[in-house]
Amino acid sequence: MTQTSQNPVPTRERIQKTAIELFSENGYERTSLREIAEHLGLTKAALYYHFKTKEDIAASFFDSYAKDVDVICDWGDRQPRDLETRRELLRRYAEVVQSHVPVMRFMQHNQAALTRLDRGSVFQNRLDRLRDLLVDQDEPLTNRLRAWDALTTLYSGLVTWRGRQKTDTDQQMREAALEISMSLIDANSRA
Repeated sequence: MTQTSQNPVPTRERIQKTAIELFSENGYERTSLREIAEHLGLTKAALYYHFKTKEDIAASFFDSYAKDVDVICDWGDRQPRDLETRRELLRRYAEVVQSHVPVMRFMQHNQAALTRLDRGSVFQNRLDRLRDLLVDQDEPLTNRLRAWDALTTLYSGLVTWRGRQKTDTDQQMREAALEISMSLIDANSRA
C-alpha cells in the first residue's frame, strides 16, 4: 500500500479532532476553516479534500455518533427484551457516550449551530430508539421515565454535570453514571 492511500483516514480524523477542539475553545461560529487548516499545518485545499465546509465537519461528528448508536440498537433489536439485554444496552451506550464526549459537549454548547445544521434530530432519534429498547411503551409512566432517565444520566454524568471534582476520573464518572442508570432499569424490572 502506498503512503498516499494510507493518509486520507488519519488526516480526516485529525481534522475532526482539531475542529472539535477549536469549536469547543472558540465556539463554532468563531472558528473558520482557515483556522482549522492552519492549526493542522494543512493548506485549505488539503482540508477541502476531506470537508468542503465547517458544517460538513460538524455533520461528520453526528454521523459517527449515529452510526455507533445504530450498532447498539441493531444488536438490541435481535436480543430478548429482558433485564440482561437492557443492562447490556446501557453498558454499550455508556461506552459510546464516553467516546463521543467532545461531540456531546459541542452539542451542549452550540445549540444554535445544531438547529441550523438540523442535527439535533439525529441525537434525539437515536435516544428515542434506545429508550424504546429499554422499556415497552405500554408500561406505566414511571417506568418509561426511569428508562429515559437511565439514558440521560449517562449523558449528564459525563458531559454536563458540574459537581465533578479534580480527582474524579472519566472512568469513575462513567462507572458511577452507569451504576445509577442500571439501578433505574433494575427498578423497572421489580415494578
